[in-house]
Formats: sequence, C-alpha cells, structure tokens
Amino acid sequence: MTKNIICSRCVMDTTDREISFDSEGLCSHCSEANILLPKFHFTDDEEKLNLEIWPGIIKKSRRCEYDSIIGLSGGVDSSYVAYLAWKSGLKPLCVHFDNGWNSEISVSNINKIIEITGFDFTTYVIDWPEFRDLQRSFIRAGVVDIEMLTDHAIWAAMFQIRRKSRIKFVLTGTNYTSEHGMPQTWLWRKQDLRNIKAIHAQYGERKLKSFPTMSTLQLLMVESLGIGGKILQPLNLINYRKTAAMEILKSDFGWRYYGGKHYESIFTKFYQAYILPEKFGIDKRKAHLSALIRNHEMTKDEAIAELATPQYAPRELKQEKEYVLKKLGFTEAEFDSIIKSAPVPHDFYSTDSTWVHPLMAMKKRLNRSGWCSGNKSL
Repeated sequence: MTKNIICSRCVMDTTDREISFDSEGLCSHCSEANILLPKFHFTDDEEKLNLEIWPGIIKKSRRCEYDSIIGLSGGVDSSYVAYLAWKSGLKPLCVHFDNGWNSEISVSNINKIIEITGFDFTTYVIDWPEFRDLQRSFIRAGVVDIEMLTDHAIWAAMFQIRRKSRIKFVLTGTNYTSEHGMPQTWLWRKQDLRNIKAIHAQYGERKLKSFPTMSTLQLLMVESLGIGGKILQPLNLINYRKTAAMEILKSDFGWRYYGGKHYESIFTKFYQAYILPEKFGIDKRKAHLSALIRNHEMTKDEAIAELATPQYAPRELKQEKEYVLKKLGFTEAEFDSIIKSAPVPHDFYSTDSTWVHPLMAMKKRLNRSGWCSGNKSL
C-alpha cells in the first residue's frame, strides 16, 4: 500500500490524487496560495477604501426597488455578506433557496438576520419531487459531486429572480481565503448542465419541468462580460477571516454555528461527513482546514486534532442516515450497495468539458495575472 504523504505546512495529503510536493514537502495548494493569497490581503487603508467604493457603485447603479440580491443560506459566508450590506446601507433582496434540506439552525440564522437588518426576503422553493429524483439519479450514477445539483440551481434561481426584479448586482459569499485549495478531483463544474441532464436521463424516473438551470456559457457571459447582471464578491475585497466573521455574526445577530462548512444543510452534512469518506475516501475537512492554516486562522496541530475527531457520533449517524434514506426513498440495503460500488467519473456521462476547459484555462491565466476580483483596488 502506498504511504499517504502530508504537506509540511497544511493537512492536505495524497488523498488528493493530483497533489504534488516540492523539495521541502510543500504541497501544490500551498505553493499556489503563496502566489495568490496576497492578492486578497489588504492594508487598512486599502480595505477602508474598498468598503467605501463597492457599496457606492451599487447604490449609484440602483434601477429598481433593490440595489442588489444576496443568496442567504444561514451559513457564515452568505451571512457575513448580508452583514456587510447592512453596515454599508445597501438595500438588497435576500433570497433563500429551499431544496427540502434546511436545518433548524439555518432557518434560525436567516430569521435573525432578516429581523435585525430589516431586509426584504423571499424563499425560492424548488419542486421537491423533481429535486428528489435528481439527487437519487446522482447517487445511483456513482459520481462524486452530488452537491452540484444544489449549487447549480441556486445560481440559476438567483439570476431568474434578478432578471425578473431588474436587479443588477448579485452579491455572493464566494471567497478565496477560506475556499482555496479544493482538489479538482473532489468536485465537478457546477454549471455543466449537459452532465446533469445526461445523468438524469439515464437514472431519472420523472421529467424535469421546473428545475432552474443556467449553462456554463451563460455564467461565463455574466462573469466576463456582465451580460445578465454583475457578480460581486465582497469577501474578496476585505481581509476576510472566517473565525472573526463568526464572532461578529454571533455578537450582532445571535447567529449560531452549525459544526462544519456547509453543514447548515442536512443533506450537505450527510454528503460531506458520510458519503464522501465512505464511497470516495474524501475528507473535505482537509481542504477547509488547510485554507484556514494558510490564512493564519489556526495551526496545523489544531487541524490535525480536529481531523482526528469523527465527523459523526454513532447515534447521530444512525438517526441522520435513516432520515436521509427515508426522504430520498432508498432502502438501507440499496443505499449501502451503491456506497460500496466503484465510483464513476462525471465524464463517463456526457459533458460540456471539451469546449469549456480551454475557456476556463484562459480565465485562470487572467486571474493569475491580476484580472480578478481580488485586485488591490476596484
């Protein structure tokens, strides 16, 4: 058996099949962060200027009742974007995407934020039978990124509402400091609509009539040309520290932490804490904690101690597994058989990757050169 090699700085290791190490044992994710992370660190004056400029641009561009739209999950990143919008005097429409897997904590966090900020709020409730059929299809297909369904639909729903309400700016919690270093083999491109349709065509049992969609080309047109709205990432314009953000949210909103990145969703927690480790040998905590190490928010020893803690207590796992399987309509024997079967790559099914990859590579080169939202100025 090949020995598992761990980075000399972070906790990423060779469970990432594409990872590499330099002569000092530093992993490729840390090497990349050494180049890119400084673009997202600002002096006090630079951060102050950014906090004045981007809200001003949004306010001047207001052309309807709202100056922006925020997708609010109840998680730390989207909640902190709402906090910044509140402190900046913006008037966003907050939208929550309800895919049937809300936790009590996420609902409570959202309610507290809306109550205190006074922001208008709407919920996009997806058709549950359709979404259930999609999730069942992806689980049966054996692919790694089951969560691309939710991520895809969130973006599509946000832009549907944005277009209907004539809102120009979409404020997102996407950020480099806490999200960089996720192995590409642990996920799939969220806008690959062709892949979603191909998997569902093979394993689905009902027609899709209302599932919100947004193709890769549509997203690239928005990101590159601003056609159909403008995406702004406020957390990439400040010295964003997740640990500090959580303390502010707790103090100002009575916000509560839910135990892990994206664990505000019941299914996401089960997916990350059970399906990924059991079927794919993936512990996403390694990437999440490594990002915090590189951002000097925790030590490597603290991360190792956290990784040594089981993601589920036995009783909690039993209860949540029973709940998830019942909601999705799987018997335990059927589900366990799927988990034990060999993983299947996304590109085993039809995908738009053949024409998208060259475009994404070009976009990445532009980001490396500084043409990205992490620039020192707006």
